[in-house]
Amino acid sequence: MRRYSRGADPSQLVYQHLIPGSFTDGPHPERRLLPPALGRDDRSAPPAGGAGPSAALGADRGGVGAAFRSQGARRSRGGAVAQHDLFGPSVQVAGAGIAAAGRPRLPIRLMASLLDLKHAYKLSDEELVERWAENVVWQHFSGMAFYEPRLPCDAKQVGRFRAAIGEAGVEELLKATIDTAVSSKAIVPAEFERLIVDTTVQEKAIAHPVDWRLMENARHKLVAAAKRAGIALKQTFAKETKTLRRKAGGYAHARQFKRLRKVLKRQRTLLGIVLREVQRKIGQASQATAPALENLHTLMQRAERIHAQQPNGKNKLYALHAPEVECIGKGKARKPYEFGVKVSVAITHKQGLMVGARSFTGTPYDGHTLHEQLEQARILSEDTAGAPKQVVVDLGFRGVDAANPGVEIIHRGTFKRLTDEQHRWLKRRQAVEPAIGHLKHDNGMDRCWLQGANGDALHAVLCAAGDNIRWLLRAMVRLGLKGLFAPMVARLIMLATVLAMSLRARNTRPHRLAWCVW
Repeated sequence: MRRYSRGADPSQLVYQHLIPGSFTDGPHPERRLLPPALGRDDRSAPPAGGAGPSAALGADRGGVGAAFRSQGARRSRGGAVAQHDLFGPSVQVAGAGIAAAGRPRLPIRLMASLLDLKHAYKLSDEELVERWAENVVWQHFSGMAFYEPRLPCDAKQVGRFRAAIGEAGVEELLKATIDTAVSSKAIVPAEFERLIVDTTVQEKAIAHPVDWRLMENARHKLVAAAKRAGIALKQTFAKETKTLRRKAGGYAHARQFKRLRKVLKRQRTLLGIVLREVQRKIGQASQATAPALENLHTLMQRAERIHAQQPNGKNKLYALHAPEVECIGKGKARKPYEFGVKVSVAITHKQGLMVGARSFTGTPYDGHTLHEQLEQARILSEDTAGAPKQVVVDLGFRGVDAANPGVEIIHRGTFKRLTDEQHRWLKRRQAVEPAIGHLKHDNGMDRCWLQGANGDALHAVLCAAGDNIRWLLRAMVRLGLKGLFAPMVARLIMLATVLAMSLRARNTRPHRLAWCVW
C-alpha cells in the first residue's frame, strides 16, 4: 500500500503511471493526449478575496493543483509519439489534422474541492454534483470566478479522479487543510506537539455474513464465471439452492438450528460438487479470454475458502467481493462485532484538529499501529509545526514505549507516576470519542463503499479531510466574531476606565474634570 513518505518530491505524490489526461469523457476515451498548458481554463484561477481561512484554503488548493499538474505540461513532439496515460499507451502522429484528446481535463482545484465537499457533507457522487450546481459558495471554494448553473462534471469523474491520485494524493488534501488551519492562525503550531490517538472500525458495505448466504453467492458467481469462460457444467443446482436458501432464512428466524444445520450441510455439498466439476473442466476452456480465466481462478479460490471454513475456524471470508474484511470486536453492547478494517485516528489535544487517519489490514494490536500513525501525523504537519512529543492514549496502547522513541506515551496504566499536568492531559483523552463519532455520522466513515484495501485507505483519509473542512468553517465563525467584537469590547473597556477615573477625580475636583464625563 502506497504511503506518503518523508521528503517526497511533490511531483511524485501521484502514481507514476498517472499522466493527467482528459479527466472527462471525450469522443475517444481509449486514446488520450496530454492536457493543454496551465492557464487555458480561466476557471482554475483562484478567486480574489481576503486572507481568511477560506482564502488560505484556496491558496493551498493551488499548491495541491501544482503538485498534481507537474506531469501534465505539454512537451515538444516530432514524428510518431507514444502517449502513456491513465488509459494505457497509444501512438499519435505529431501535427495530425484530427486530435484524439477529447475535451481538456477539468481543473485540479475543482476536482480536489469536490472530494473535500463530498466528505464534508456526507454526499454521494450524484448528490455532490447536483448541489454544486446550486451553491454559489461551493463554486467560489472550487475556484470559479462566476456562478455557473450547470453540473461541474459527470458523477463518475469524481471516483476516477480519486482512484487516479491514490492514497498519496488524498493525504495531500488532508495536509492542505492542516496547513490552512495554521496559516489562518486558527490553531498555533505548538498544539501539534501533543496528540490524542485512538482506533475505530470502518465498516465495509457488505451484507451481514451468514453461511447460507455466502455459500449460495459463491455457487451462483462460480457458475456464471464458468459460463463466461466457456465451461459447460453438468448441473448448476440453481432450483434446489433457491429452495434451500429460503428454508435457511426461515429456520434461522424461527431459531430452529437443528434444521438449519441440515440445510447448511446440503448447501456445502452442492457447492463442493460445482467446485470439483469446474476444476476438472477448466483445462477445456482454451477459447476463454485471459480476464475471464483470471476471474474464474479468483472465484474458485474464494469459493474453496467458503466451502472449507467452519464457525470456530480462523481466516474466514466474510464477503465474496471483499476478502479484506475482518471481524473486529470492540466490546460494544449495541454492536459486539463489526465487519470492516481497523482505522487509527489522531487529533490535536486542545482543539481536536484531525492530523492523521490510517487504515490497517488484518486485526493488529492497537499499540502496533501507533508508530505508523505518529509517522503520518509527523509528515503531514512537518511544514507548519513540529513533531509530536506527547501522545495521550487508552490502555490498548500499553507496552510500545520502546517502539516510539522520543515520544511520551501517556495512559491510565501509569497513573501513579504521572504529574499533575499529565493528569490534566489524560482527562481530555475522551475528546477523541466524539471526534470519531462525528467522523462516522457527518463525514461517512460509518460505511465504506470503495473497493479493496486501497479503497479503505482512501476513504479513511478523505473522511478526516472532510472533518477538517467543517473544523475550518467553525474556525471562520469563531475568528470572525472575535474580529467583530474585539474593537467594540476594547472601546467599552476604555470608556469604562475613563468614566471610573473621572468619577474618582470628580469627588475631589469636579469643576476641572467635568469634561471627562462627556
